[in-house]
Amino acid sequence: MKRLLFLLPIWCFSCGISSNQTVDQETEEQVWTNPHLPNEERVSLLIAEMTIEEKASQMVNAASELSRFNIPEYEWWNEALHGLARSARATVFPQPIGLGATFDPDLLQRIGSAVADEGRAVYNLSQKVGNRRRYKGLTFWSPNVNIFRDARWGRGHETYGEDPFLAGQLGAAYVRGLQGDHPKYLKAAACAKHFGVHSGPETMRFNFDAVVSPKDLYETYLPAFQSLVDANVESVMCAYNQVNGEPCCGSSYFLNDLLRKEMGFKGHVVTDCGALFNIHHKQNYTGNDLETIQLAIRSGVNLNCGEIYAQIPEAVAQGYITEAEVDQCLSRLLLTRFKLGMFDPEELNPYNRIDSTVIHSAAHQALALEAAQKSIVLLKNKNGILPLQKSIPYVFVTGPMAANIDVLIGNYYGISDNMVTVLEGIASKTSAASSIRYQHGVLFNRFNTTPLGRGVHRAKVADVTIAVMGISGMMEGEDGETIASETNGDRVSIELPPSQMDYLRKMRKSCGDKPLVVVFTGGSPLNIAEVEEFADAIVYAWYPGEQGGQAVADILFGEVNPTGKLPMTFPMSEAQIPDFTDYSLEGRTYKYMKEKPLYTFGYGLTYGELKYSEISIVENTPQQFTASITLTNPTDKTVDDVIQLYTAVPRAEIASPQSSLQGVERVSIGAGEQQRLQFEISADMMSYVDHGGKKNRTDQLVEVYIGNCSPSQRSKELGGMFRKSVIDLSPKSI
Repeated sequence: MKRLLFLLPIWCFSCGISSNQTVDQETEEQVWTNPHLPNEERVSLLIAEMTIEEKASQMVNAASELSRFNIPEYEWWNEALHGLARSARATVFPQPIGLGATFDPDLLQRIGSAVADEGRAVYNLSQKVGNRRRYKGLTFWSPNVNIFRDARWGRGHETYGEDPFLAGQLGAAYVRGLQGDHPKYLKAAACAKHFGVHSGPETMRFNFDAVVSPKDLYETYLPAFQSLVDANVESVMCAYNQVNGEPCCGSSYFLNDLLRKEMGFKGHVVTDCGALFNIHHKQNYTGNDLETIQLAIRSGVNLNCGEIYAQIPEAVAQGYITEAEVDQCLSRLLLTRFKLGMFDPEELNPYNRIDSTVIHSAAHQALALEAAQKSIVLLKNKNGILPLQKSIPYVFVTGPMAANIDVLIGNYYGISDNMVTVLEGIASKTSAASSIRYQHGVLFNRFNTTPLGRGVHRAKVADVTIAVMGISGMMEGEDGETIASETNGDRVSIELPPSQMDYLRKMRKSCGDKPLVVVFTGGSPLNIAEVEEFADAIVYAWYPGEQGGQAVADILFGEVNPTGKLPMTFPMSEAQIPDFTDYSLEGRTYKYMKEKPLYTFGYGLTYGELKYSEISIVENTPQQFTASITLTNPTDKTVDDVIQLYTAVPRAEIASPQSSLQGVERVSIGAGEQQRLQFEISADMMSYVDHGGKKNRTDQLVEVYIGNCSPSQRSKELGGMFRKSVIDLSPKSI
């Protein structure tokens, strides 16, 4: 008996031809095109018809056209770190470290959805004109949820900071936004990178071996990835380096045992670009490229960003791997393309209807502004000098970053036609009756120690001087991208460039009793302890995206309350940071740092101050408690803030974190009003990780902190607020 089969050539879909042009076939050659079959079955049917050469051609990032299947070429390599990147005109959102400072998962999900909309629009248009170049696809190699463990790491600003809970919450929200909520189709495919332990040094990233204990692995390096796996992230990128002697892209333990079996990952694994080449040619871990293919295939690497997998047919022919092993790897990879709807009639996938009107739309620009506003951290505000009055008679704006577009966009950026510098933002706020002057003042590059020294005299007569200082992506970033870095993108020192520091000293002297407001740009901690002593106000703006200058001005002039919180600890100097190559968490991050930092994790001031009641704790079950606190706004204006929950297990059998972030709640409380907050405290929050990486619930005391910063003496000194309570789990005597 002959079967009626559904044939729908792929070229029809990409050209927008209706499914009414399908034909019935008596051959089973194209049965995989039937959109009514389960995707897994369709993948198997397609693979069964492919030659080994065709299979290999689909397992590299630049996948070839398969004309006999009407499958066009596809470039898997696409970027969307904080907006559609390297592709077309797009909305540029704040760099991820700035997004980390928002402590706002809902915001991240909305941003992810906006980015995917713009990506879909560009993809839909590009397919119609046959533009299938790199960065025109739907598989986005974002977000980066590595832990920013060392302030000197150049790529740290691609992450959400030093805390695994925060990185996991924000990264998972971004994934949900990118991938959408359709029951069948992905809007775009997100990627968690770089699995599983990776945070520099950039100079050694291709062959470095990160030695990590099971405790640090499970307590710090893996949890954010687990959060993204739980959010059904479609792909995971393995890192360049080795971990505990094994290449990340050639470790069956990491990719099969940990990622797939223990963590439950179901998608495909892609290598960082060139990582398989490095395994033999730079790490000398394998004897030749065919051994590398064997190692990678059996470790579960589905997609090679590079060209090593082009030799798969030879590896099969020489017995290094079997074709069945290739089929298993390819099946997971092709499944992603089916989920994206690439082989279905155009009208079945609602995402195919997203058009160019969403690209850099007014709504997306407003979202970029909101994100920038929420990311900016107010570090100091002596005597309430901020916010400034718009009617202030004379404003002097100076500094190398005031009119600098590079400090808006960070890295892995898109291009916008509406970028607002800090200078432009400030100019938009001041009254027409006010005077505003600008001078560059000083070179930013730290190799230039001689300041231009221009404009210092203006601070004597200005009613306020706003100095916009800091660093840019030219000084910190990825290996090969930082033209002003002598260490491949990492920083030798976290000091402010000497030329800028000297200029600020002169500016402070010239200001006299007039206020000096300093705005810093950058993607990582700077040692600004001296500036902390003499500046009247300090604002940290990160790389705030296309609307960053407007957002800074909104904060400075009080149109928006600052609510940004530091997503990582700012040390006093690099002397407080352990050796860069030491991946142990001892002495690192707010959890284990013993010395007094300059600024603490979670710290950030706002306009106004809330009053906190004592924490009330109610036992619901022996495994779960509810902590409550009442916040009161005694001022005559609305106060916005980000309230944070921390727990600690001080009597754990081994060293445990001094505190750990466990919950976040954004509040906006009107003048004279109160708000009651509740946080659920689960068994996991009352646990610690032992030396073997196992989580154990304590039977002793659990400390509970609720406040607007991480709990420490330094937080109190800086003006942070938190309350403490205790849960006693010790056995009660009868």
